[in-house]
Amino acid sequence: MNEQHDDTQAADRDAQRNGQAETPRTVAGLQRRLARFAAARDWGQYHTPKNLSAALSVEAGELVEIFQWLTPEQSARVMADPEAAARVEDEVADVLAYLLQFCQVVGVDPLAALEAKIERNETRFPKPGTGHSME
Repeated sequence: MNEQHDDTQAADRDAQRNGQAETPRTVAGLQRRLARFAAARDWGQYHTPKNLSAALSVEAGELVEIFQWLTPEQSARVMADPEAAARVEDEVADVLAYLLQFCQVVGVDPLAALEAKIERNETRFPKPGTGHSME
């Protein structure tokens, strides 16, 4: 995260000097915001690939825990309960935050990685009716 983090801080300072408001609803914007949050608390020393991947796993487990003993029908209705929906949203946010931080530390563009994976899956798993699917 060192060089990337320094570049992020410099870009943020430039944007602030130029009066530009950062748009945090982009992957890069959210990664910058998370990096600033961690840097302000001196957490960067703990944000290693090992620690971030472990934290990501823990948070994904907490999301699974919400649905653990529900029937498929009950799980489909979880978001109708405001309290349960808030828990789901919190865990989704935690999973995404750790994933974005992990990607920044290891230098993976998450959108490019996802796009490449979708393309590989489209080849591996053709549409039904093409004679190549797992029908």
